[in-house]
Amino acid sequence: MNRMEVREATLADLDEIIDVHTQARLAYYGAGGLASDSIVNPTLAREQRAGWAAAIESPRKRVLCAAIEGRTVGIAAMGPPLSGEVDADAVGQLYQIHVVPGRWGKGIGSRLHGLFVRYLEDVSLSTGLLEVWERNKRARAFYARHGWKPDGEFRAGPDNSKYVSMRLESSPPPATSTTLHAREA
Repeated sequence: MNRMEVREATLADLDEIIDVHTQARLAYYGAGGLASDSIVNPTLAREQRAGWAAAIESPRKRVLCAAIEGRTVGIAAMGPPLSGEVDADAVGQLYQIHVVPGRWGKGIGSRLHGLFVRYLEDVSLSTGLLEVWERNKRARAFYARHGWKPDGEFRAGPDNSKYVSMRLESSPPPATSTTLHAREA
């Protein structure tokens, strides 16, 4: 495989990010039985553009682009949990990983996943959270291979389906010197 570069996304990447996201959505939602007009339409396109732009500009979220020969082939987005019911002091959420379907199985998703794990370490969080469409068997298997486990939570998805919540328990964050002193006392 050609050399892959992974970097923080900017608004200049927005069109390529949307292209990768759309290609991936068409592949996995289509494989799950959804009609293409429920996956790609003008309303969803506007929401998609606004959502990605907001994520890129957010100081609390991280959006990554994986590029080969200058062309974006994978994207990932992560940050604090979207639900206020989740402890943001312990949990970081992997919002999305998408790879151009023709590049699946080439290590791009795994590299982006590894950078999410590093993100958890960088911000001293012990748990990752994500949601995956129940009919996206490929993604569910990918996350299971990387140690994610369903946590029993669900939310409604398209076409009478569900999004399955999964968790990844990483190493506990390193103790701070204050914590060590408190334990020693």
